[in-house]
Amino acid sequence: LTIYMHNVVGREAGHEDSILEALSFPEEEPPGGLAVGTDQGPGAEALVCPLCPQTSPLSEAERVLKHLLLDHKLVVADVKLIADLPRYMSYWKGRFLDQPLTEYCSVIKTNSEGPVEKQEFYFLLCDVLPEDRLLREQLQQRRLEETLDQQQRERDDTSFQRVCMFCSEEFSGNRASLLNHMAREHAFSVGLPDNIVYCTQFLDHLQMKLDSLQCLYCEKPFRDKTTLKDHMRKKSHRRINAKNHEYDRFYVINYLEMGRSWEEVQSEDDRDMVDPADDDWSDWRAHPVRAVCLFCEQQAESMDRMYSHMEDAHGFHLRQLKTRLGLRFYQQVKLVNYIRRELHQCRCYGCQEKFGSKEEVLQHIMAAGHVMQLPALSVWDQPQYFFPTYENDGLLCVLVDSEEEEEGAGPRDVPVIAEDLSDLKALRDSSVLNQLLRNPQPPLPRTRWS
Repeated sequence: LTIYMHNVVGREAGHEDSILEALSFPEEEPPGGLAVGTDQGPGAEALVCPLCPQTSPLSEAERVLKHLLLDHKLVVADVKLIADLPRYMSYWKGRFLDQPLTEYCSVIKTNSEGPVEKQEFYFLLCDVLPEDRLLREQLQQRRLEETLDQQQRERDDTSFQRVCMFCSEEFSGNRASLLNHMAREHAFSVGLPDNIVYCTQFLDHLQMKLDSLQCLYCEKPFRDKTTLKDHMRKKSHRRINAKNHEYDRFYVINYLEMGRSWEEVQSEDDRDMVDPADDDWSDWRAHPVRAVCLFCEQQAESMDRMYSHMEDAHGFHLRQLKTRLGLRFYQQVKLVNYIRRELHQCRCYGCQEKFGSKEEVLQHIMAAGHVMQLPALSVWDQPQYFFPTYENDGLLCVLVDSEEEEEGAGPRDVPVIAEDLSDLKALRDSSVLNQLLRNPQPPLPRTRWS
């Protein structure tokens, strides 16, 4: 309590080190947002003091907390964990009209060893009180239900329309199409679309950072868009920083349990929750890995089906290339990543000609007969192509090695150079054993332990 008072008073004196968390964000918050000070919906626009008629806007929540401390000697514990602060305050305003503070709050006496006139009594309202704990849990449950309702409305909304923040392509209808496009075409993934809520505000927030020439990951500002794009590409910063808690309100996982972040939920050790009798995994079915064609969106669960599709639909015979060039497994990985990268950059992998779209380069490859035309081995057999062009490229998971290894045969023939034994007498005369026999070492002295 003493540290709390020191920091609150320090803020009034001009100091910046306050244990009170930021109660609002500079941009508009979505309904049901995580941060205290967020607009929580109808009937929750203002904060009322539970002990006097004073009312303040929600954006001034920190000032209300200072007012409670300095004027009423009341401290509300763990404010940042309260899902709906306005409703929380309104509830306790009604309860304090019926009973005095001492019925609900812990009483703390300061300067207990000093003079009586310098002693003060403060009241702590926290979830140790069962009624307060139940109220916080109900507010948390209500916020979760509102968030899930909002997420369902976004899924059903067909009026969504937005341009990709990395290119000029426009998307309409379901928001997932835009998120999947950014992950697939620009390697910018914010997670599964089903895990995101308040998607429009999320995209607005990201667009605002890009418009201000700010890196989305490290948030470092740059002088122009070209420099920013090069930085995000070279530093692999085409992602958001999971440690930045201003993004927490856009992920459903952060609404599941009161006072627990997504990191705590994911790191939870659930081994103690498993019944030993449930060790039978016989009914478990794994989701098959689906490989995507190099040239179109066709998917297949096995490499044989993918071979057949690429051969029949596109005339690309990966098995022939593997046999003709003697490609080992990792060379196949490099070749797949090389072709994917070239096509993603709208460039023919055979002649290196550049085109305006992926459709144009595919038409050129078919018309010019470049499907099976590869550049020199030194062009694509490079370490940089160990890294996948697409992080979730299932084709890399179903590639197989040579037919010998598929059938369980041993490795390829490796030449063995025999030792030169043409002059056995010379070898015997030069042996170190002869020197040991000619110069025997004196025996070691005996000790009492021998």
